[in-house]
Amino acid sequence: MCSSICRSESALSPLMQRLMQLTQQGLPLHEKPYLQLARQLGVSEQEVLDSLQQMQDSGVIRRIALVPNHYAIGYRFNGMSVWEIDPQQLSAAGARLAASGYVSHCYQRPAKGEQWPYNLFAMVHGTSREQVEELVSRIRALLGDSCHRHDVLYSSQILKKTGLRLAGTSQ
Repeated sequence: MCSSICRSESALSPLMQRLMQLTQQGLPLHEKPYLQLARQLGVSEQEVLDSLQQMQDSGVIRRIALVPNHYAIGYRFNGMSVWEIDPQQLSAAGARLAASGYVSHCYQRPAKGEQWPYNLFAMVHGTSREQVEELVSRIRALLGDSCHRHDVLYSSQILKKTGLRLAGTSQ
């Protein structure tokens, strides 16, 4: 939950430290996860929400987001599509992809010359390689003339996804 730019743990209040420890493995699977955390911490739900907002505002955490296990829900084909986009059209192209509903994450990266000309990345997931290729075709249509070329890099293994862990915790 803590970003890679996380400040010293000692800069956090004791409540924030405990909150981070409790959420390192994710939020409780509960209808009201923040209320559940508040009960564990012996504080109000509003105090939990305020602490999370303060940590986000200060850059200690970037966001709270769902990280699904795509394989467990049937999406066994994952393709990182990479695109060479006109630099002046990059922001608009990224916004279109992010709003598409079938791109799980999208971001800009610097191109590395002719060897790696791609400056826009968009991850798609499917139940088959053909489904991923269909989604990449949709992306190509969305990008139109702003796209010069693209490729797709398919996942070959599952990597463990975790956020940053606080030092000295076993969670």
